[in-house]
Amino acid sequence: MTTPPTSVERVSEDRRARSVGIGRAHAKAILLGEHAVVYGTAALALPIPQLTATASAGRSSPAADAQGELSFTMTGSASREVVTRASDGLRRLTAAFKERMGVKDTTHLDVILDGAIPPGRGLGSSAAHSRAIVLALADLFGLELAESTAFDLVQAAENETHGRASGVDTKAVCAAGPLRFQAGEAREVSIGFDALFIVADSGTAGSTKEAVDLLRAGFAREAGAQDRFLGRAAELVAEAEQALAEGEQEEFGARLTGYHELMRAAGLSTDRIDTMVGAALRAGSLGAKITGGGLGGCVLAMTQPDQAREVTRQLHEAGAVQTWVVPLRRLVSRAL
Repeated sequence: MTTPPTSVERVSEDRRARSVGIGRAHAKAILLGEHAVVYGTAALALPIPQLTATASAGRSSPAADAQGELSFTMTGSASREVVTRASDGLRRLTAAFKERMGVKDTTHLDVILDGAIPPGRGLGSSAAHSRAIVLALADLFGLELAESTAFDLVQAAENETHGRASGVDTKAVCAAGPLRFQAGEAREVSIGFDALFIVADSGTAGSTKEAVDLLRAGFAREAGAQDRFLGRAAELVAEAEQALAEGEQEEFGARLTGYHELMRAAGLSTDRIDTMVGAALRAGSLGAKITGGGLGGCVLAMTQPDQAREVTRQLHEAGAVQTWVVPLRRLVSRAL
């Protein structure tokens, strides 16, 4: 029995065949705007460059147990079992890439995905994986891939995965710095202060589809609920963007917490997430919230460097299974 490789970088040259394409993407976190962004409201998103997805694509002879024209191995995240079969979604993504780019090559492909982004945590793992694979295929076939084409291919995969995807994940998993997304358009945002964002994994996967269905049911059940949710979401995002640009850290943090309250009132949080948010705030965080679709996933807490250690400790005591620290200043420098 062959042991699957644990990293793209460790795959031997003979396994990669003679020609190999490489593609990379990274995680993201939504600062504010979850769910409302699907209805056309703006959202603010934060790239998480230290959580990456790296794909390699190579031509190879099919193994004895290979199915069709594609072999696949995915490794990397401790919260995910090793996957050695290509999903229907990956096969559709590969077929869509070939059709869009006019690739006639029918040689067997061997795709290896090394993904450090935990799935089901609202961190954009599916979009990052799709983008990394699309870029790897373009690299393999020596094709120039327009950003608009990459977006279309990844977004189509996201719509299959999540139902009606807004596009914010597709944009954010390749962004160099924080961005504002609305109705398919993304732009960088002005940053007027420095801070650390602590992303804390609750250890429980969320479900975007279930959260979307739950929210829609609430909208249908109560007259005016949708308008109130979207109106409050738009207000919080606009105020947060202004505070971010003007250097008002406490105001920005308050909007983060305010968005958590909006999500919680809609039934999209969990007891553990609420406990973690409360722990972060008591430890000195300027603002904290659930990030992503909800019903599990991660907490995002904003803090100053001198409070980061205590906030992180309290998040772990409240149930976090792992945390990552994203320095805002480093992202801004990276985007310049």
